[in-house]
Amino acid sequence: MTSKRSLRSILQQDLQQKPQQQYENQSTQIATRLFKTEEWKDATTIAITISRTPEVDTYPIIREAWQTGKTIVVPKCHKQTRTMTFHVIQSFEQLESVFFGLLEPIVSQTVEVHKNKIDLVIVPGLGYTTNGYRIGFGGGYYDRFLSEYEGNTISLAFPEQILPSLPLEPHDIPVKKLISPEEVISID
Repeated sequence: MTSKRSLRSILQQDLQQKPQQQYENQSTQIATRLFKTEEWKDATTIAITISRTPEVDTYPIIREAWQTGKTIVVPKCHKQTRTMTFHVIQSFEQLESVFFGLLEPIVSQTVEVHKNKIDLVIVPGLGYTTNGYRIGFGGGYYDRFLSEYEGNTISLAFPEQILPSLPLEPHDIPVKKLISPEEVISID
């Protein structure tokens, strides 16, 4: 089986090839499906990352959450401990560019929220299986966070990110739902 490192590289290359129009259309289809889920409707506090191309576009999702009165929290990664905390943002101006060009909350302008207060975590990744397992970007931040999180988890994926299998490790935790442009896959 392909190593995680080479699989990450292949997936990123595949996603970079996606035409802009297809990227936008599929991101919109995924967001529309997300908004119809019970997990979304019931959530008041939602954890989500600030996407970078070629990830599913999360900007319209965040705007929709704000317009419907939901609280958005985004992760702040702590490299020394390889952990992350989530902070409330009320505008994109409360973000700053950190390592690898990732946008994270400006800690001095935002309030940290305990994981028990988060109703739904939208878990990022590069590749997924239909039974909810994922391969992330290699930092292990979400695996550590999810090991202590008991709420709802959903991942958003383009069709080319859904794979028949992935190299799994004992600490890998599956998400409870996977949303693609074509379908919503619930994992038992």
